[in-house]
Amino acid sequence: MQDNFKVGDFIEWKKTFTLVDVQKFAEISGDVNPVHLDADFAASTQFGQPIVHGMLVASLFSAIIANELPGPGTIYLHQSLDFKAPVYHNSEVMARVEIIHIRADKPIFELSTICRNADGKILIEGKAIVIKK
Repeated sequence: MQDNFKVGDFIEWKKTFTLVDVQKFAEISGDVNPVHLDADFAASTQFGQPIVHGMLVASLFSAIIANELPGPGTIYLHQSLDFKAPVYHNSEVMARVEIIHIRADKPIFELSTICRNADGKILIEGKAIVIKK
């Protein structure tokens, strides 16, 4: 039922989000907040420069879960997200998904989801609950 997964298994992916990535996400999602797209506007905010949509960064968790851990056929049941720090355009992030609990009776996994910058600072953290079909 658990495909040989165990608590402590994890996958990490690195990604650098570009302005093109942000523009595509804005078009698809409809979130055209100028803090993401307009350098002059963003310069007047507490961030000082454009930031990547938090949900775009968090989508790395979905990609890892769907493709690798637990993998194809996995469906989200729940995801919590705490946004701790901004992600700036063209900065590298590392997303990590780790198994923290597996139910014995069903293929339901509780996962830690954390994204850090190149300095190790936590950008996003949360937990996911998923079921592998």
